[in-house]
Amino acid sequence: MAFAESGGVKLYYEETGTGTPMVFVHEFADDYRSWEQQVRYFSRRYRCVTYNARGYPPSDVPDDQALYSQDLAADDIAAVMRAAGIERAHVVGISMGGFAVLHFGLRYAAMAQSLTVVSCGYGAAYEERDQYAADSEMLAAKYDEIGAAAMAEMYAGGAYRIQFRDKDPRGWQEFKETLARHSAKGSALTMRGVQKLRPSLYNLEDGLKEMKVPTLIVNGDEDDWCLEPGIYLKRTIPACGLWVIPKTGHTVNLEEPSLFNAGLAEFLATVDAGRWGERQNTVGASALLSGLEE
Repeated sequence: MAFAESGGVKLYYEETGTGTPMVFVHEFADDYRSWEQQVRYFSRRYRCVTYNARGYPPSDVPDDQALYSQDLAADDIAAVMRAAGIERAHVVGISMGGFAVLHFGLRYAAMAQSLTVVSCGYGAAYEERDQYAADSEMLAAKYDEIGAAAMAEMYAGGAYRIQFRDKDPRGWQEFKETLARHSAKGSALTMRGVQKLRPSLYNLEDGLKEMKVPTLIVNGDEDDWCLEPGIYLKRTIPACGLWVIPKTGHTVNLEEPSLFNAGLAEFLATVDAGRWGERQNTVGASALLSGLEE
């Protein structure tokens, strides 16, 4: 078993394949195993690294909530890369992992060959911040009260997970069983320290405008919380593309693995060819007259 160390916290990681490195960062309700279908596909051409965030065994589960934060989540990506001897990588994250990848791009741009940010946006809107914080605290309290197994029965059936259940009942059942085996303490601390307290995406605007890393934003069109933040990120990050997948909820890589893998492969190939450029400035341009000479 391989472990990286980040500020005294041990992080479990695995690597498969050879080639240009890819690092995958999981969501709150899953772990490194959620990327299995991507590792099987991309390890034919890439060196794929998956890891468990702090709070997710066999990574350490620190008792101190101060050891869980959005900044530390970004630092942990860098720590795993350094432990694996990786200087630069394509970095892919979903939901909580998508936020971590975005912050990694802001803090460690030189280590990012590209960023793929999937299902990122929960709690971003200013008018939703108080409700999001209250919901996060309630979810953490439930983990403390009833444990991970009981929580999995409810959490896996949430409004933005039922698309996965209806498309792939077997895959959804595996997702729920994995969720049931998580550390209740780690989940509660992660919810309070990382999810509840992370800054709004809109507060990151100055940094996002300066971030030149090639970036792909991916959302399911039925993941309502993430749609408007996705458009905002597309318009704010200079070298950014937005891909919205129809009839899809929050767990994009699990719901539509073949489609997701093909789209991600195309993005990576374009980046590696040096053809993923920055958006041309079209703000204020006429849709009909902008091509006419004065």
